[in-house]
Amino acid sequence: MQKKTEIVTLRMTPQTKQKIKELAAEVHMTVTNYLCICALGKEIVRVDGLDTVLSELKAQGRNLNQLTTLANMGKLKVLRGDDLVDGYAKLYEQVNQLTKVVK
Repeated sequence: MQKKTEIVTLRMTPQTKQKIKELAAEVHMTVTNYLCICALGKEIVRVDGLDTVLSELKAQGRNLNQLTTLANMGKLKVLRGDDLVDGYAKLYEQVNQLTKVVK
């Protein structure tokens, strides 16, 4: 990523500034990034509920890693990880499909 070294100064009303800050916050972006993306004509796509899916995906991944570690250490004699792996794969596929729709 390139270092940001250039500064652009502009004047606006306090109401316009507040509205821009609100719009940037809605898409979880800084005002600088929001303005740059808008100025370059790029589309900002907001996907509601994605945080929940990603959180669950991370949790399933941690569970899978912990079980794998225990199995490799010999602390688990029987591991029925097929259901966990299938669940993780389904979540991953959902996220993958969402990214295809967004792009």
